[in-house]
Amino acid sequence: MRHGGKASKRSFFALVQDVPTLVTDLVKGELALLKYEVIGTLKAFGIGAGFLVGALVFVFAMLGVLLTGIVLLIAIWLPGWLSALIVAFVLLLVAALLAFLGYRSIKKGLPAVPEKTIASLKRDLKAIKGVGSIPRADLTDR
Repeated sequence: MRHGGKASKRSFFALVQDVPTLVTDLVKGELALLKYEVIGTLKAFGIGAGFLVGALVFVFAMLGVLLTGIVLLIAIWLPGWLSALIVAFVLLLVAALLAFLGYRSIKKGLPAVPEKTIASLKRDLKAIKGVGSIPRADLTDR
C-alpha cells in the first residue's frame, strides 16, 4: 500500500479508498505494456516495408537494364547485350534478397496481437475474481 515499513491494520473503508488508485495504476501499467508491444510490431512492419520498397526500386532498375539489353541485341547484334543481361541478372538477385529480407522482417512481427498484455490482463482478472494471485515477481516488474 502507500504506507512504508511495517504492515498496519487499516479499516475496510480505508482499504476501499485505495481501490480507485490501484485500479488506475493497473490500467496505466497495462496501457504501457500494450504501447510497448504495439510499437515493436509497427517497427518490424516499417522495416519490412522499407526492404520491400527497396526491392521494387531494384526491380524497376532491372527492367530498364533488361530493356536496354534487348535494344542492344536487336540494334547491333553484338555481344554488348550480354553485359546488359548480366547486370540485369545481378539487379534481380539484389531485388530477390531485399524482398526476402522484407518478408522475413514482416513475418517476424507476426502475430500482431499483444500477447503479453492479454496474458497480463487474464492474470489480473483471475486475481480480481479471487481465482488466482499475482506472483510477487510480477509486481516488481511494473
